[in-house]
Amino acid sequence: MQKILVARPIFPDVVDRLRAHFEVDWNNGPPLGPDELARRLADKDGALTAGDPIGAAVLAAAPRLRVVANMAVGYNNFDIPAFNAANVLATNTPDVLNESTADFGWALMMAAARRISESERWLRAGEWKGWRHDGFLGVDIYGSTLGIIGMGRIGQALARRARGFGMRVVYHNRSRVAHQIEAELGAEYLSKQMLLQQADHVVLVLPYSRENHHTIGAAELALMKPTATLTNIARGGIVDDAALAEALRDKRIAAAGLDVFEGEPGVHPGLLAVPNVVLTPHIASASETTRRAMANLAADNLMAALSEGPLAGRVPNPINPQVLERTR
Repeated sequence: MQKILVARPIFPDVVDRLRAHFEVDWNNGPPLGPDELARRLADKDGALTAGDPIGAAVLAAAPRLRVVANMAVGYNNFDIPAFNAANVLATNTPDVLNESTADFGWALMMAAARRISESERWLRAGEWKGWRHDGFLGVDIYGSTLGIIGMGRIGQALARRARGFGMRVVYHNRSRVAHQIEAELGAEYLSKQMLLQQADHVVLVLPYSRENHHTIGAAELALMKPTATLTNIARGGIVDDAALAEALRDKRIAAAGLDVFEGEPGVHPGLLAVPNVVLTPHIASASETTRRAMANLAADNLMAALSEGPLAGRVPNPINPQVLERTR
């Protein structure tokens, strides 16, 4: 029987699905360090991970490994050239979390704009003595301009939500989306500089890559309106967290909502010190329905890749499909 590693705690019924097909080594505890991960992969044919870094050293220690299924859309934790060199398939779980993540991004943007976390902390501290005309004045969402950086599936889901709030939608992407999609969403393509200058609320939903590192840094923050908000539901490292903490401290932008961070689970101390930021622990896809769908899709990818016979076309979400072609 083929052997697999489930590297993180996931839903037990999904592990039971896998046990019907494989001998399962399940890490139902804290994340594995790189040495322990390499040791436990040494005799495995496949693995299901959730953000665990896997590069050349780990792959070299696992000569039988054929597939690693990531329970996430993003895969910057995978060294894809190393996967290709080792002839190991990588997979991810797109689409099933689009709407849930867009919902959360919208909630985070609104919480930042309307100072919900800040005012709740103040209330809980017993500071509320009565209504004031100038109490926790925020910035409006309805009728404002939404700037989306990264117009993929989640960005488009955010744009659809904006229609109900009477918003102007502008976006920046590596390449323009099809004219038909722009028309359906009522979205206008702008350069990044123009978007930052015009948007009242900027939401980041682009994948992390070396090129996208610090897409938003001190120079970009300086372009934004002092009344603007910034929401990051993409990946840590897309924002220069130190520069953002300074901009928030100096009130060069109004507020921010962050679900992802550089070096997470660590959070830059400057972000913890300012009141005008909403901080959440990487939970944008965290509805039970969505997380179950992600876990089951990762399991589907794993089972399909390790099945007998030609693999091409049978694995739902290959990241490096050329590996499939080599196995035919």
